[in-house]
Amino acid sequence: MARNLDPKCKQCRREGVKLFLKGDKCFSPKCPMIKRDYPPGVHGPQAKKGKRRLSGFGTQLREKQKAKRIYRILEKQFKLYFDKAAQMPGEVSENLLQLLELRLDNLVYRLGFAISRDSARQLVNHGHITVDSKKISIPSAQVKVGQKIGVALKVKEKEYWKTQLPKLAKAEVPGWLSLDPKEHIGQVISAPTRQDLPISFDPTLIVEFYSR
Repeated sequence: MARNLDPKCKQCRREGVKLFLKGDKCFSPKCPMIKRDYPPGVHGPQAKKGKRRLSGFGTQLREKQKAKRIYRILEKQFKLYFDKAAQMPGEVSENLLQLLELRLDNLVYRLGFAISRDSARQLVNHGHITVDSKKISIPSAQVKVGQKIGVALKVKEKEYWKTQLPKLAKAEVPGWLSLDPKEHIGQVISAPTRQDLPISFDPTLIVEFYSR
């Protein structure tokens, strides 16, 4: 599966905001966004001082790049999500957010089963995650409202889950999801809206980018 292999911290610095790609490190003083809060490259410090103004196109492009990097998606697949959102009834920006948030790997991350979306994708690929008690190994699988996400019984004795499952009791789950930390099962109780999501990009600018 194709994925962005650029250094994660450089991706955050390029966008100028924390994208939370490296789990706990993003919340620690060791985060490079704290030490070097300027774009990567030899001209990074000068770029910060100059604060070059972006054109309308440049602003839209940066918002799209943020969303792609946050959800760990490449351009071709991201454009397919936009095309699908445009064909759905309702507001395109809301539809796009829902398609991205209801990806299985994103839900595994949101429920606290993984510390990052990359880690969540790996868990799904390796068959650790179930949807309605059925093993699913496709990270991009769309989960529907009412479906339940759990951990396969066969893998719960693995070292990773022995460490991660006890942490679920303290997991902060969005209001549109529910989590039973004892049974290790999460559920989508409603479709997410923009107000429900702590996002660092503007989806309306992404719609404008693709609608040029």
